[in-house]
Amino acid sequence: MQDINMIRNVALFGHGKCGKTSLAEALLFTAGKTTRFGKVDDGSSVMDFEPEEIQRNLSISSSFNNFTWKKHTTFLIDTPGDDNFINEAKYATRVADSAVFIVEAAQGIKFQTEKIAGYVKDAGLPSIIFLNKMDKERADFDKAVDEIKSRLPQEAAVCYMPIGAEENFKGAVDIIKGVAYLFGKDGKIKETDIPDDMADEVEMALEQLMEQVAETDDDLIEQFLEEGELSKKDLIQGLKKAVQAGTLCPVIPGVATANMGTELLLNAINEYLPSPQDKAGQIGTHPQTEDLVEMSPFADAPFSALVFKTMADPYAGRLTIFRVFSGTLSGDSFYNAGKDTNERFNQLFLLEGKEVKPVDSAGPGMIVALSKLKETVTGDTLCTKENPVVYDGLDPIAPVMSFAVTTSKKDDEDKLFSSISRMLEEDPTLSLTRQSQTREILLAGVGQVHLTVLGERIKRKFGVEMELHVPKVPYMETIKGKARVQGKHKKQSGGRGQFADSWIEMEPLPSGGGFEFVDKIVGGSIPRQYIPAVEKGIIEAMEKGVIAGYPMVDVKVSLVDGSFHAVDSSEMAFKISGSLAFKKAAQEAKPVLLEPIMNINIQVPKECLGDVIGDLNGRRGKVMGMDSGDKAEILTAQVPMAEILEYAPDLTSITGGRGTYSLEFSHYEELPSQMAEKVIAEANKEN
Repeated sequence: MQDINMIRNVALFGHGKCGKTSLAEALLFTAGKTTRFGKVDDGSSVMDFEPEEIQRNLSISSSFNNFTWKKHTTFLIDTPGDDNFINEAKYATRVADSAVFIVEAAQGIKFQTEKIAGYVKDAGLPSIIFLNKMDKERADFDKAVDEIKSRLPQEAAVCYMPIGAEENFKGAVDIIKGVAYLFGKDGKIKETDIPDDMADEVEMALEQLMEQVAETDDDLIEQFLEEGELSKKDLIQGLKKAVQAGTLCPVIPGVATANMGTELLLNAINEYLPSPQDKAGQIGTHPQTEDLVEMSPFADAPFSALVFKTMADPYAGRLTIFRVFSGTLSGDSFYNAGKDTNERFNQLFLLEGKEVKPVDSAGPGMIVALSKLKETVTGDTLCTKENPVVYDGLDPIAPVMSFAVTTSKKDDEDKLFSSISRMLEEDPTLSLTRQSQTREILLAGVGQVHLTVLGERIKRKFGVEMELHVPKVPYMETIKGKARVQGKHKKQSGGRGQFADSWIEMEPLPSGGGFEFVDKIVGGSIPRQYIPAVEKGIIEAMEKGVIAGYPMVDVKVSLVDGSFHAVDSSEMAFKISGSLAFKKAAQEAKPVLLEPIMNINIQVPKECLGDVIGDLNGRRGKVMGMDSGDKAEILTAQVPMAEILEYAPDLTSITGGRGTYSLEFSHYEELPSQMAEKVIAEANKEN
């Protein structure tokens, strides 16, 4: 086992296509982990290896690797930045010790950047900011730094200044050491003198950095005010302390695809980011007593780890990925505290892109995997039975977009749904439900791209086609009036006949009243043994309604009279009689369609609020309230489900990808008559 002080656990964060995976490739290559500099654009990346990722030039799930640089070993997590897969980044903040944040020098801060920066800040991760794509047109270092300071919760501390810009970008000045570096093609740096025309600028930047660092420490601010400067040693130590406290984030300029600035970043990871031992111990609860338990981040402490990802593979089985927080896992078993069970395993693996490397043990800071575990799933805590602990589970992003899911071949249905079940283990942002009114199976995810990619992966891994359709709206039917009718069933066709006669009264119940059946039979006009059959016939008829085939709700039916035949009456006859009576009464009692109304909670930038409200009004929505956050307006509204089945791409379009929303069912309301006519006509056409 390596000295824990020499271990780093770092996740790469940033919006989609900002260059995270390219930076991961550059780090691996410069550190000598890989012999070839993998490129995302030509599909040779070590970290993006799934066919769906190569096809889209886009990370879909977190990938893992490790490298050693100057005797320090870093365990690396490359996270997706696209909104459809952002849950992977959120989970990574739970298990990483620190972050490298990638920001584009030309495009600056996008909404996803702010969102992910919020996750990083909430998790209290010490961070370094890599200002990428300094060679692009309109790349502006100073402007980008100002934007970071104004829009991200992390405070940028400029430690390196770029030499040149756009196509002339060629190196960086180390403000603290007072030297310049030119970038070579192999990622290595060559020390040189600071350009004469940058001397004054570098001096000003050093003063500002000293001031920023001094302000984070009472002793340093006193020294700075007395002497007007900090020594190099105090500056470096003060900066390290401020970075690890999450107060300051060093900024390093570079170009990931050209492997420029990578060595500076590798040095900064070793110098400023914490080892597992620099972090506080993880707090969990004792599974029996529920007392708080702190697990010490040392190799000789009791073992504990958190499972944060599961990967389904048709050949290797389930791959369970976890972060070790304390102690050392070796041997062939562990204790799952949440499930109160011991699990055995054959081999422990390090993940290196798509490859796995067997290891004998794993200690604090390491990200490792086990295959074919039976009980353990994402969110579980692994530990020892002698020192049990349960860590807080992971809180996935709620799915917002649902599609009805089918397969083109009827024979493949079982295979499809077993495949989806396997993928549900891998991706907690998915949910699978059955809609009883429409009889559709609904698959919900974070967005349409999310579910489309899922379909591609299921086809590749399990050989079954998944088709997505806009789901049907689960309308209901009810009545607004009253009716008294007779339901008479009489059949004579040789042999024993069938006879049943039921009189019912029907009236509406308040919304949410469901169904009420009242037996008002007196004098034995219908024998007692047949009355449940009448109710059963009514309930079965309610399932298909009378105007569009949707279930009927909020109805009270009273059985008030009837007659029977001593020989020809039976339970079946009275069941048919009850059904006939119900259908007849429902037609006379002013039947109407009800539509589901959803509560929607929308977060949008202040400047987009008017457009979003206007769009909601066009969808028959009602704004219920507004609240102002730091940078976003929070809008609550009620809107018919039929109007927001495909809301996600529309909100993205209106807000430039900066809006998010969540949905939950609220209640049913009567559908306006002109819209009801269309729904009824459509339903009759299908039937």
